Amino acid sequence: MKKKRLLMRSIILSVLIGALGYTLYSNFVVSKEKVKIGSVAPDFLLKDLEGNEHQLSDYKGKGVFLNFWGTWCEPCEREMPYMENQYKYYKSQGVEVLAVNIAESNIAVESFANKHDLSFPIVLDKDRQVLNAYGVGPLPTTFLINPDGKVEFITSGSLTERMVRDYMEQIKP
Repeated sequence: MKKKRLLMRSIILSVLIGALGYTLYSNFVVSKEKVKIGSVAPDFLLKDLEGNEHQLSDYKGKGVFLNFWGTWCEPCEREMPYMENQYKYYKSQGVEVLAVNIAESNIAVESFANKHDLSFPIVLDKDRQVLNAYGVGPLPTTFLINPDGKVEFITSGSLTERMVRDYMEQIKP
């Protein structure tokens, strides 16, 4: 009887370990990327902190530096001043920054934006629909969208100021 119980427990434990392994593998190893380089960027409509609506298709004809981020994300925080500096320079040249915050409170996002004196639009993806539509995995992730609305490049991880400048130069009309 004890051998049978031990066998059943071992089988259940093996199944649980297998399920855990598969979950970790599918979340961290398998690419979630749904949007590919060269594809048309999925359109979306999100509101900013003031309640203004921003629709991606409204930016057609401009280069869009689409950045997914969170206030808790240290690499995101490091690259925000670089994005702000380059936005000030490239905005007049037809490049827009849209910073998509993922499912955080307005208070946390507003506090972060004020702390870093950010002037580019910060839109709120409260239910993660845009995050999922783009297949974003780790934060920060940035999509470079050309004036025709096509994805030129996708990058994950912290950016340097030089990288931000080079990317904005790449999508400038």
